[in-house]
Amino acid sequence: MTVDLYILAAGSALTGLVFYFFAGAEWSLWHLFTIPLYTFVFIVFLSLSIIKRFKSSSKPSESLTKIIPQEKNGITIVFGSVKGNCRTFAQSTYDKLSNELNCQVILQDLNDITDPEEFLQIQAKNQRKLLIFISTYEDGTPPPSAKWFVLHLQEAATDFRVSKNELEKLTYAIFGCGNSFYDDNFNKVATELDRCLSELGAKQFIPTELADENSGKSIYGGLEGHYSKWSSQLKSAFQSPKTEKCDCSNENSISCCQSSTNNDHSIEKKQNGEQSRIESDDDDEGGGCKDGDDDIMDLEDMGDYMETHSPNKTAKGPPKEMITPIIRKSLEKQGYKLIGSHSGVKLCRWTKSMLRGRGGCYKHTFYGIESHRCMETTPSLACANKCVFCWRHHTNPVGTSWQWKTDDAQTVCQGAIENHYKMINTFKGVPGVLPQRLAEGMQIRHCALSLVGEPIMYPHINELIGLLHSKKISSFLVTNAQFPDEIKSLEPVTQLYVSVDAATKESLKKIDRPLFRDFWERFLNSLRALKDKGQRTVYRLTLVKGYNTEEIEQYAKLVELGDPDFIEVKGVTYCGDSGASNLTMANVPWHEEVVTFVKLLCDRLPQYGVACEHEHSNCLLLAHNKFHVDGKWHTWIDYERFHELVARHKATSGGETFTSLDYMAMTPDWGVVGSNERGFDPNDIRWYRKATAKKNISGC
Repeated sequence: MTVDLYILAAGSALTGLVFYFFAGAEWSLWHLFTIPLYTFVFIVFLSLSIIKRFKSSSKPSESLTKIIPQEKNGITIVFGSVKGNCRTFAQSTYDKLSNELNCQVILQDLNDITDPEEFLQIQAKNQRKLLIFISTYEDGTPPPSAKWFVLHLQEAATDFRVSKNELEKLTYAIFGCGNSFYDDNFNKVATELDRCLSELGAKQFIPTELADENSGKSIYGGLEGHYSKWSSQLKSAFQSPKTEKCDCSNENSISCCQSSTNNDHSIEKKQNGEQSRIESDDDDEGGGCKDGDDDIMDLEDMGDYMETHSPNKTAKGPPKEMITPIIRKSLEKQGYKLIGSHSGVKLCRWTKSMLRGRGGCYKHTFYGIESHRCMETTPSLACANKCVFCWRHHTNPVGTSWQWKTDDAQTVCQGAIENHYKMINTFKGVPGVLPQRLAEGMQIRHCALSLVGEPIMYPHINELIGLLHSKKISSFLVTNAQFPDEIKSLEPVTQLYVSVDAATKESLKKIDRPLFRDFWERFLNSLRALKDKGQRTVYRLTLVKGYNTEEIEQYAKLVELGDPDFIEVKGVTYCGDSGASNLTMANVPWHEEVVTFVKLLCDRLPQYGVACEHEHSNCLLLAHNKFHVDGKWHTWIDYERFHELVARHKATSGGETFTSLDYMAMTPDWGVVGSNERGFDPNDIRWYRKATAKKNISGC
């Protein structure tokens, strides 16, 4: 029951008037004020209530505005999507059918269907064809927008009070989006919808398509190939003689186009024996933007695509490319320069910042890299995790082993360098860019193998690292701690990072959403492998408020397991709304909260000390006490010395080894924790946005 506050206020005023007139109160000058006041309040609020009711009655209700008139024998297309793939496929189908068929075609988001029962009954009554595009979200659940629709069908299919012929006049076709890496829940929602509709008497128009985003396993090369094949079937079904001769308008007719598919209730099965995984994430494992109207090729162009991506139903044949057309368009839209079939490079915002003399990233403060001379790249866009804080919004592929076409290390290295220089070159003549910094930027001295994905998966990673070192380019490689054997076999890098995103098995699964079933064992073994590396090693902790900020004791135990040289602790960066994650700004810790966490962690690790701080990145560095020499921290790197050592190591085939202490350098005072600069290089000029100028921005 809704309370009308206007009526409530008017009633209170009326009560006051009645009290004065009938309660026998003595007349006084006070009445000259109170009686007109109560009268005024009563009239005003009564008028507001009448106006409100008049406006409400003149406007249709919200539910009524979402009801679209349904013509008989038309087509209704609905979609439930997380990040945009199902939406894009549905829109493409709508555009094509609207132009080619002489019937009503409706496109609708499942989120707008407030009464699924009434919606389905209308579809069946008008003998419409229902085309459903649906994804599978976390743990085999439907997308949030389709949850109510799926739940209704599941309940109706098992309710003995609902007739099994409830939807007998409805024909449907389903296109499911998923990833076969999650075998148990692969396209689980599409399969469940197919079962429920069938049990309620609805008939398939064409077989349900279980599209596989995993281009390495998919016999059609990814979602686009599946959609091409399915849309061709759809087009043929609409053009078939049976459809033209159909007597659907006769409710008693049994010679209907639906009957030809009634007994052909088969969902296409996956082939080539995919590996088992833990959970299905979403439709849109391959990415695509929410408004991605351009993230899929037009149906007119599908013929050429199918000729080059025809299904290979045997295990033989050349490996497929990792980057499918939809992944390529999505990543290029984000500014990636793609290299070959599985690599990419992108310009870091700190590179741009340092070109303008506005300061470098935390690696400049902690380790002495020159941000304007740093190239951020990856030889593998694929990853074995689907982290909730992924700043790429999961537009990259996923995988647990290398199964794609492989480019040689020379192609990857040269392609990354050339594309990086092209991006740097675009800053010529840009206001604020320092000429000296621009010239230095055309000489790469550092490479962060951390752009996206899991670089250590790349089969030729050691060869790629060797090529970088031969060009006097230092290597900073980041791994997600799921490939312990690859860590063991990795050749020396300048600095090796392991992402330690959580300290318990439960929280790691919740945050990283790994593909491997034995993800925790792999995680622990990766940390143990780190302990045996001779060169600089780093734990990277990303703090997500509400997820992992309370696990200090458990983190301390993990530190003992891997004994890293350094521990970076950084507050998570909020990258905007994403259908693949429910993180908000509330999950971002303030800088002082990160400082508190670091101090508490350091209290439990007597062999470490808080060495550096980069306030602007909301990040601090703990360093092993062996880097505290003669009262000074030595967290910086002597890069020339490193290249000498790694060259001798290679020349002696690993016979001459070296350790992290052999190429350390002293940290400048401004980079040490407690300095007035709080990690900002005094040689640069800090730039503030207008809204934050001259303000204390100690938070994130």
